[in-house]
Amino acid sequence: MPTAHPDPGEPAPQRAPYVLLGTNRRPYPSSTPGRFGGHRRNRIYGRLDCRAALAAISTGGYVAHRVFFADEPTAVAAGYRPCAVCLPEAYQAWKAR
Repeated sequence: MPTAHPDPGEPAPQRAPYVLLGTNRRPYPSSTPGRFGGHRRNRIYGRLDCRAALAAISTGGYVAHRVFFADEPTAVAAGYRPCAVCLPEAYQAWKAR
């Protein structure tokens, strides 16, 4: 059976440029970037500019387990805890519960 080739005059279908994690811990495509990043194995989430995460990323070990969330409630619902470095108030509240 012949394979279908796209019409050169038609634009290629656009894929969502971002992949976020949902409350069910499954990835889904998104047209908007995540506002929080996380580490899949440690189940920690934090701000994208977190100095601890950026330091880990600079060594290369963190990148393979990096996930992104649309917002903080989604990260919490997915079972992730706040980062003690960039979200100290949220971390203290999580720790006290």
